[in-house]
Amino acid sequence: MLESARSSRSVAAVTIDETLRRGAGVRRLARLLALTYGLTIANLYYCQPLLPRMAESYPMSSAVVHLTTAGQLGYVMGLVLVVPLGDIVRRRRLVCVLLLVEAAALAATAMAPTVTVLLVAGAVIGMASASVVNVLVAYTAAVAADHERGRVIATVVGGGLMGVLLSRTVAGLGAEVVGWRGVFWAAAAVTLLLSAALLGILAPSPPETSIGYTRQLRATARLLRTEPVLRRRSLIGGCVFASFGVFWATVAFLLAGPPYGYGEGQIGLFALVGVIGTLAARVAGRAADRGRQHAATGLLLALGVAAFVALSAGTDELAWIVAGLVAMDVAISGTHMLNLSVVHGLVDTARSRVAAAYMTCYTLGGVLGSATGNAVYRVGGWTAVCVLGAAFMAAGLTAWAFDHRIRGILWSRGGGGR
Repeated sequence: MLESARSSRSVAAVTIDETLRRGAGVRRLARLLALTYGLTIANLYYCQPLLPRMAESYPMSSAVVHLTTAGQLGYVMGLVLVVPLGDIVRRRRLVCVLLLVEAAALAATAMAPTVTVLLVAGAVIGMASASVVNVLVAYTAAVAADHERGRVIATVVGGGLMGVLLSRTVAGLGAEVVGWRGVFWAAAAVTLLLSAALLGILAPSPPETSIGYTRQLRATARLLRTEPVLRRRSLIGGCVFASFGVFWATVAFLLAGPPYGYGEGQIGLFALVGVIGTLAARVAGRAADRGRQHAATGLLLALGVAAFVALSAGTDELAWIVAGLVAMDVAISGTHMLNLSVVHGLVDTARSRVAAAYMTCYTLGGVLGSATGNAVYRVGGWTAVCVLGAAFMAAGLTAWAFDHRIRGILWSRGGGGR
């Protein structure tokens, strides 16, 4: 099977290399894919600063808060069922079709007459977003040379992080002009344009492997079961994204209430503070290329715990929210980038399997964080939210520390470790 995969990859590489020679190389391609990643993943997060206003549009207003969770559950479905297709079908066709599906779901959200339709459309948006962005990351990892893979992946992932953060600003300001439904109509139009643009950006390369869909799913599950480094990094990733979900699923309600009383536009602008955290992805990419992933991961996880300590003081003092948000985004962005660099370096072919395995665990963490964050906020308020976020970060740090201890034992015995 591996021999077949390598043979298919060599054929694909010829087409990709020819395309890159006609363009400006892998780094220019990475910048284009970063833009695509950012605009696509933003579709999943437009709803977060708009939840209070969206709830006003439906009799079952309390159910609207589950829209974030529905999107993340759809995201997991895409990772498990669709992303593995990236190795066994033509990626350009797959990505463009998925973008069309996402555009249709965005339009359905804009027209949604009931909360049920809204939640189903949100799940489809999540599924399509997950599939598109993770196939693109696997594609980028495949065309990048080993010595620059960290930086190239950082460029693409950085675009995604910018999309996640700026989506809240765009949605908040846009809703004040055209209403929340108008925001989703605009997103549908942009997604249609992306589908057309990628027809001219992605190389028309053949599949990397020639196995069937069922065997590909089994191979993905087997990879997670047999590769300990992938399991450890997936656990750490799930923990940090859970803390992300805890924060962003609840902060809009904190800022909309007393003492702040912010509207959608102000909440959206607040998200701009987190953009500085995306710079951590580039720094982490350079650390990854220099082989410093392990130590950098520990430092970032410790920073994440400290971030939620600062955030806990923000019930009536915005400066603490700002400081905690910057630290949190640096920790999460940097850790995620380091994880991606490590796991995509574990294999030479069929990287969609790696993306599906790691990102499934990562996103399940986000689902858990969003769901528990909302529940904890209703019961214990903002302080309870911060305790929960810090606990998730501490769990990731514990996993890292255990790995650090195992590595020390291996080295002391004359062995090695990742």
